[in-house]
Amino acid sequence: MIQEIKHVIDVLRKGGVILYPTDTVWGLGCDATNEEAVKRIYEIKQRADNKAMLVLMDSTAKLQAYVSEIPDLAYDLIDMSAKPLTIIYPQGKNLAANLLGDDGSIGIRVSNEDFSKKLCEMFRRPIVSTSANISGVPTPRNFAQISQEIIDAVDYVVQYRQDDLSEPAPSSIIKLGPGSLVKVIRE
Repeated sequence: MIQEIKHVIDVLRKGGVILYPTDTVWGLGCDATNEEAVKRIYEIKQRADNKAMLVLMDSTAKLQAYVSEIPDLAYDLIDMSAKPLTIIYPQGKNLAANLLGDDGSIGIRVSNEDFSKKLCEMFRRPIVSTSANISGVPTPRNFAQISQEIIDAVDYVVQYRQDDLSEPAPSSIIKLGPGSLVKVIRE
């Protein structure tokens, strides 16, 4: 696994787009600080660039570098969540501008899955994670369901877990706002 991660990091550093397993569904990913790479994902997905995408990180300790204000509640929610949890924070920073929502918000998930967690840790930057499908087409639940069009559009397809036919669910999504506002977007 480590050799493959090193190869993936090389692709990411060159501005490449990857297809990789995450703690939920397979995702399209790139360096979350590279605006051109983020633009390519929007193009691959045929998705309007005003629809924000989320990023993966390997630890809560790195949140401070990419979020202006982190409510204490965020740490509690991450610690208590029994399944993958994406939190939308009010103001992202140090990320590609075209990755942020129109209001400056950013969705971040701390991964606990072996491959994506180790990838984020070794890359030392957040990685975009968006479902591996054309916008408007149902989300593939495992590698076997990903369209050839998506596979052909990326710079590298991770070999790890391609034979896993389980069908994980997408993450829960919670939006945190000013004054301890909590809004459940997806359970």
